[in-house]
Amino acid sequence: MNNKHYMQLALKLAEKGIGNVSPNPPVGALIVINNKIIGKGYHEKYGSFHAEINALSNVKNSAGSTLFVTLEPCCHYGKTPPCTEAILKSGIKKVVIGMKDPNPLVAGKGINILKKHGISVDVENLNGKIDIFYEYFKKFITSGMPFITLKMAMTLDGKIATVSGDSKWISSEKSRYLVHQLRKRSDAILVGSNTVIHDDPKLTPYLIKNNTFMPLRIILDPNSRAPLTGNVFKDGNPTLLVIDKKVSIDKKKILNLPNVEILPISVFNNKFDLHELLYKLGKKGITSIFVEGGSSTSGAFFEKKLVDKVIFFIAPKIFGGKNAPTPVGGIGVQKAKDAIKLDKICIKKIDSDIMITGYPVY
Repeated sequence: MNNKHYMQLALKLAEKGIGNVSPNPPVGALIVINNKIIGKGYHEKYGSFHAEINALSNVKNSAGSTLFVTLEPCCHYGKTPPCTEAILKSGIKKVVIGMKDPNPLVAGKGINILKKHGISVDVENLNGKIDIFYEYFKKFITSGMPFITLKMAMTLDGKIATVSGDSKWISSEKSRYLVHQLRKRSDAILVGSNTVIHDDPKLTPYLIKNNTFMPLRIILDPNSRAPLTGNVFKDGNPTLLVIDKKVSIDKKKILNLPNVEILPISVFNNKFDLHELLYKLGKKGITSIFVEGGSSTSGAFFEKKLVDKVIFFIAPKIFGGKNAPTPVGGIGVQKAKDAIKLDKICIKKIDSDIMITGYPVY
C-alpha cells in the first residue's frame, strides 16, 4: 500500500477545512482496504465532527481497513467525543498518521491507546510537508500565541516603494496570486495605519475565485490616524482596529462601522506592546497572522523576536533613492555578526520574481 499517495489525498481533504475550523486544526482522513478508498472525510466546521468520524460515517464495514489521517486522533472529550473510541469500535486494523498531535491533551496519548488495543500505527509526514501544514497550530497550541508569517515584496535594490511612496505593483501577477492563497490560509492579516493611509488596501483574498473565507483584518493604529473611509472599514468584512489604551477616540463612531471591533492595547514610546497584543489575539482563537505591513511594522515585530516565518518576493526591478523605504525598519543591528539569520531556507522562482522563505533564528 502506497502510504505517501493516500496521505497526500488526506492532506488535500484537510485543506478544505482551512478557514472553517480554527482554532482547531484542519484534518483530513481516508479509509482504505485492498487499495480501494471506502471512506473519506475532513473536519468541516469548528465544533462539528472530526475528520475520522466523517470518514467512518459513510462506511458500512471498515473491518480490516487502514485509516489515513493527517493528525494523530484525539483521545479526550472536547466539543466532540474522542476519535480513538470510534476507531477502536470500527474494526480498523492500522492507522497511518501524518504527525503526532502537539496538543498537550493528546501528544502521543492517542497513538498509545490505539497500540494498546492492537492497532498498528505508522507515521507518514510526506517529507516534512505535514509539519509545515501544521506549523500554525503547533505554535498556537503550545504557546497560546498565533504563528507570525511576515511577507514582503521588494525590488532588487531592496525597496518596498518609490521615494513618492508608490508601491503598485512590485511583484508579478503570479506572486500576488500566491500571496492571496497565503492570506486565505491565515486567520488574520495585519498591517499598520501607514499602509491603510497610503495604499487603501482591501486585505482580502479577492483574487481567489469562489472563496467564502475572509480573514480578520488587524489594523495597528496607535495614534488614530487610519481614515475610517478606507476599504478595510467599509466593505463589511471583519476588521479589528487596535488602538492605544490611553488615546481618547469616538468609539461609538467606529463601532457603527460594519463588522468592526476595537482592541485597546498598551503603547510604550509610540509602539504597541506586541506581546500583549498577540496574547489577546490568541485568547480570541487567532492561530495565525499574515503580517503585510510596511517598514515600521516589520521592524517592530523583528525587534521583539516575534516573527516565526518570512516570505520575501524579490522582483527584478530597481527603484533607487536613498529615501525610498526598505522592508525592515526599526533600530536594526549595529554589527553584521548580529544579523538575524534564516533557517530551513527555500528559494523558488515565481514568474520573474524570486521567493525566499525561511525561519528566523534568534
